[in-house]
Amino acid sequence: MTQHVLVIGGGQNAEHEVSLNTAAAIRGALHSRGFQVSGISIGRDGLWRHGQKPLGTSVSASLAAALPLLEQADVVFPAVHGPLGEDGTLAALCALVRKPVVGSGLRAGAVGMDKEVTKLVAEAIGIPVAPGRLVHATEIEDIEFETEVVVKPVSAGSSYGVTLVRDANRLDEALRTASRYDDRILVEHVVHGREIDVAVLREADGSRWAAPPLEIHAGGLFDTATKYNGTARFTVPADLGSTDHAAIKEAALAMFDALGCSGVARIDFFLTEDGPVLNEVNTMPGMTAESQVPRMFAAAGVSYEELVARLVDAATVPTAMLPV
Repeated sequence: MTQHVLVIGGGQNAEHEVSLNTAAAIRGALHSRGFQVSGISIGRDGLWRHGQKPLGTSVSASLAAALPLLEQADVVFPAVHGPLGEDGTLAALCALVRKPVVGSGLRAGAVGMDKEVTKLVAEAIGIPVAPGRLVHATEIEDIEFETEVVVKPVSAGSSYGVTLVRDANRLDEALRTASRYDDRILVEHVVHGREIDVAVLREADGSRWAAPPLEIHAGGLFDTATKYNGTARFTVPADLGSTDHAAIKEAALAMFDALGCSGVARIDFFLTEDGPVLNEVNTMPGMTAESQVPRMFAAAGVSYEELVARLVDAATVPTAMLPV
């Protein structure tokens, strides 16, 4: 029996356009594998849309109108990056209507989206993180640092609001930039090392495995512009010795398990002389055929279309694991 998959794109955050590209690529891949596919998007204004047509004149009315589309689908594929999507919001909606969903559930999405909490989890299981501190937007005028730092919003993706600060006089500007995306801001010491990403996939049988790591060659901060203007270079598989490869794979699997991830997640590290240092976790990473995650699985012999199909096959109804 052909499965009907509803792909959700867009979202109410800075990654709206990126998410639409991801959703379009996923729909195409699923079509090529014989799935019945439909699409729906969430506008920047919060209105749900079927094609270009809003499903209602208010956010609540459009959500209500979208619910029958969720009900008609066998599986929901939420391809919304960032807050109010990747952070577990859509997984929670699917849990409430008891609909199988691709990817991580509410808990993993919420924790993975919060860079500060993710760092606390990493430290708790013995994975090093960049030294730094959490700053609230109301504290901006009182913050001083004497070393170069990276300033980033706690809950944002695609490096939106991220600034490398080498001059203390630019710190205030960087903090204000980050505060446009979140009122909680991380100020971290710069970690000098190779940027290595690892993609981890949980299969339908519950097993999980890591694809060959990818190295980013950005010539500086891997910022939003570099990610999407075509100037970044990647090496897949990354040229790693056996010790570094084992260490970074082990750390990626440990983070995936500690957060309770499902589907696919991208775990980003800095590889230093002392081993891997966690940068961040993405529970709904970019998923066009040219994105980092599909590149890594392609290096393992898994095509883009096969990867997307496996994600659908592994979809489950999110649950809080509480007795009923």
